[in-house]
Amino acid sequence: MIRGFFRLIGLLLLAGGFIFMVYDGARFVADQTLRFTRFGQFWNDVHQSSQLALRTWVEGTAPWLWNSVIRVLLDQPVFAVLGVVGILLMILFRPRKPLIGYSRD
Repeated sequence: MIRGFFRLIGLLLLAGGFIFMVYDGARFVADQTLRFTRFGQFWNDVHQSSQLALRTWVEGTAPWLWNSVIRVLLDQPVFAVLGVVGILLMILFRPRKPLIGYSRD
């Protein structure tokens, strides 16, 4: 049950990544400049105070983590972040392969 839920979340994230890829592609066709929507910008548009709360919490516990990992993640395109997280969830929670000659009761 929980495995299916996480696979559904992964599929929705993958679909969101595809939507942002189409959005950035349409914006490229419209004004002939290649600009990707950054994940940090998208997060600010959705809920700015949560990103600020995460920053203060991370800088309070492990300040090196903000500049080396999270800031790099926030500068990536939205379609890449959502796509990678969606694919990882779908791979991690894929159905188990059936055992040959054994029953799973």
